Amino acid sequence: MTSDATNDRIAEAFAQVPREPFLSIAERQNASDNVPLPIGHGQTNSQPSTVADMLRLLDPRPGDVVLDLGSGSGWTSLLLAVLVGPTGRVLGVERHPELVESSQAALESVAAEFADGETLAEAAIHEAVPGALGLPAEAPFDRILVSAGAESLPDELVDQLAVGATMVIPAAGEMLRVVRGGDSADALTITRHGWYRFVPLISE
Repeated sequence: MTSDATNDRIAEAFAQVPREPFLSIAERQNASDNVPLPIGHGQTNSQPSTVADMLRLLDPRPGDVVLDLGSGSGWTSLLLAVLVGPTGRVLGVERHPELVESSQAALESVAAEFADGETLAEAAIHEAVPGALGLPAEAPFDRILVSAGAESLPDELVDQLAVGATMVIPAAGEMLRVVRGGDSADALTITRHGWYRFVPLISE
């Protein structure tokens, strides 16, 4: 059960990080709509209520190192940077080079406007490694947020979780919260949290 404190922290992050700068000029007028919005290359800026649901399940804590897989526009990466704070770190991963460039620019622009930049984690968007999911070289992670739909739970991402860490991922259309309790494959606690639609998770 998500605590009131977590809900408050997530609401505060949404209040601090505007959606508009992470959208095209044509879409900014729709930023307050609770719908996914196109950002090009067949990708979307996710529906705000879905992002909030996923962040509540992920429950990122100050100091966490977070993998934001399928970071798209960069909006979720900056939300995470607020939630994990200056002692944390956020690594976004995106397949499309143009989105890597535009999302990093938007992230830096919005972060520069914070009254106290020292309240944010270091956050950067990385281009996806061909043939790999996530960033194995940077693992393990305390939290992994996946904003693309997998066909099933990818072992490659489970392996990038630290012991005691949490991943939130849509798999076969269902939102999963995965907690790694130990090194063995059967040390996973998986709970299911409803049905969602996402662009597909791809490694190539």
